[in-house]
Amino acid sequence: MGLLGFFSSDIGIDLGTANTVVYVKGKGILVRNPSVIAVDAESQSVIAVGEKAKRLGGRQPSNIVVRYPLRDGVITDLDIAYKLLQQVLEQAQIHRSLFPPRLVMAVPNGATTIEQRALQDIAEQAGAKEVVIIDEAIAAAIGSGLPIDKPLGNMIVDIGGGTTEVAVLSLCGVLSSQSLRVAGAKMDDVIHQSLKRDYDFLVGGQTAQSIKHQLGSAHENAQWDSDKLEVGGRSLNSGLPKQLTLTGIEVREMLQNEVKLIARTVQQTLEETTPEVVSDIYTNGLMLCGGGALLKGLDMLISRETGVFVHVAPNPLDCVALGIGEMLENRQRWDRVWSHCTSV
Repeated sequence: MGLLGFFSSDIGIDLGTANTVVYVKGKGILVRNPSVIAVDAESQSVIAVGEKAKRLGGRQPSNIVVRYPLRDGVITDLDIAYKLLQQVLEQAQIHRSLFPPRLVMAVPNGATTIEQRALQDIAEQAGAKEVVIIDEAIAAAIGSGLPIDKPLGNMIVDIGGGTTEVAVLSLCGVLSSQSLRVAGAKMDDVIHQSLKRDYDFLVGGQTAQSIKHQLGSAHENAQWDSDKLEVGGRSLNSGLPKQLTLTGIEVREMLQNEVKLIARTVQQTLEETTPEVVSDIYTNGLMLCGGGALLKGLDMLISRETGVFVHVAPNPLDCVALGIGEMLENRQRWDRVWSHCTSV
């Protein structure tokens, strides 16, 4: 794959629905931004990227458009995704180089050939010399510290913004996997829709996400259920400002279908796995990572439903990028993974 060129930068990118994380070989993670960009509505020139663009959402004047170019882990707006990638590459390269970078990018297991091609196209447009595509679950497993290069069954559950990737791995290969388009963004949408339907209450996407972060949980707990949050929004009937006090138990009930679906997918993946590998997973536990790993009690729910102990990765938001980084820094160890990557 030629990823060890002397002059070009080797860069790993987790271009996710919610966040983009960039790892530069020899330097570590240099960029960690929300995957959002604000552009001028007429000229399409970039106004802001990442956190600055996200803060504009719902507050921007009519001449500025705030865009999220990915949904369910794949690109839905090629032009905006290209602009976003171009911006994060500029942020990652502290000193501009005359030599174009080589990019390693992760995709969900369920991504189609067309969706993978779209990712490769925007990377090339953004100036990449070479683009390598890796399975997101493999990168996440490596980044969370699972010894997937050993003859041992490992299980990773990566709950990102757009997809939940569930995979069983051994000897750098995927034994069984499922990609579920239910993850953090879907949970935000469920909260948003539940407030509209059941409370006559309209909030923006950022407020729905904040409710999930502060009150969301997946398992019964007296403290979590009794937590309260004052939320500001608008009445659907009157159109006037409205305040609402939400409790943890209300938000847990909003999210119960989504978290149960994730737990059921983990269970189904285990059922498709050989008894020997299941025995390894039962002995060592499974690894939970991604932003969804931070939902209170999700590890306990999955453990209750599957009978398997659940570990939460030390840096759950960065596992995919860290996994790509580990592959870049220690290429020889992960040569078997490299051989299965798609390169253009």
